[in-house]
Amino acid sequence: MMNNRVKHVLGISGGKDSAALAIYLNDAYPSLDIEYYSCDTGKELDETYQLIKNLEIYLGKSIKVLNAVENEDLNPFDHFLNMYGGYLPSTMSRWCTKSLKLAPFEKYIAGDQPIVSYVGIRGDEFREGYISKKPNVQSIFPFRKNIWSVDVVKNVLKNSNKDFIVNLYKEMATSKSKDRGLKILEADISPNFTLDTKLDSILDHSIVDFNQVVFAYLKTTAYPLSTCDDFPLVDNSDILVRDDIFRILENSGVGIPAYYNKKEYHVEIDGDMKTGYYSRSRSGCFFCFFQQKIEWVWLFENHPKLYTQAMNYEKEGFTWQQGETLKDLSSEDRRESIKREHYTRIKRKKARFQSPNLVDILTDTTADEWEVDWEEEEGKGCAACFI
Repeated sequence: MMNNRVKHVLGISGGKDSAALAIYLNDAYPSLDIEYYSCDTGKELDETYQLIKNLEIYLGKSIKVLNAVENEDLNPFDHFLNMYGGYLPSTMSRWCTKSLKLAPFEKYIAGDQPIVSYVGIRGDEFREGYISKKPNVQSIFPFRKNIWSVDVVKNVLKNSNKDFIVNLYKEMATSKSKDRGLKILEADISPNFTLDTKLDSILDHSIVDFNQVVFAYLKTTAYPLSTCDDFPLVDNSDILVRDDIFRILENSGVGIPAYYNKKEYHVEIDGDMKTGYYSRSRSGCFFCFFQQKIEWVWLFENHPKLYTQAMNYEKEGFTWQQGETLKDLSSEDRRESIKREHYTRIKRKKARFQSPNLVDILTDTTADEWEVDWEEEEGKGCAACFI
């Protein structure tokens, strides 16, 4: 029986992963009463707002909008830009993340109510994302082989807890090769057998057995899940990767955020007209400074009004990119140069990552090549936006 006092929350960033997680949990674990929220910077793409509307229809629930400013008539980004004296956010000063994403979330979870926060980091990613330091908040990662946060894993597998965890395993494990699991848990963490190695080993042996043990351990702690009699994700052994995310979005009818859809561009290289593909690689503000230059070109050619808005924010000493203004980038010659560089870079990646056969190297740019470049960009940038 789930504890009604525990609040279950899931942040919708406007990206594919958090949207797919909402659909996945809604369909696979309907007993979880999840509250959905979104932090609106006031500068999202129209496609982001459309995705949120589609999700609300599918889930049959409203998605709570967290505003960074109390006066809803004020644009959140513009309000804080004025507070920071017109100083644009950058990789060195990410006040947008702090003020527009993290601060509203921390305010949302303020108090002492136990909260379980579900995070849409996939099984093919190697990052944690943003985790609140508040003791009443616990993060869960349903798409990963290891659904638990780093702090929980460290506490469970630390050497001083070994005997207790081993006894729990003896009592609860149901896998046929139980003895092998015991040997893994009985081994001390050391330079030759690291925490990560021990975790991977026990998960490779049995995900469900490990989850059962962790949940039993949590009952002896002050973590939010300690107050729950059961937790359905304990029996979860799914590991979902990027292809699964697209499948969930397509099969549900919610659809993939439109800004992910690849579009053709044409560029002349050595006298020949070539066809490449571009799109946006991330959710978040339309002027996100983590964008590649080719994404700025995509914005200019597909959302010219938004590009103009982003350009108008720039002034002497304050630009979105180091060393180049958006006005300079928007010239036809510069955009053609960026496309040539992007097309050539993708061709080089194909030569490295795919077949060494000459026919493969000479084949024109494909969607697969475009996706290789796109995947590399996914893990960069604002953790809150990607979650």
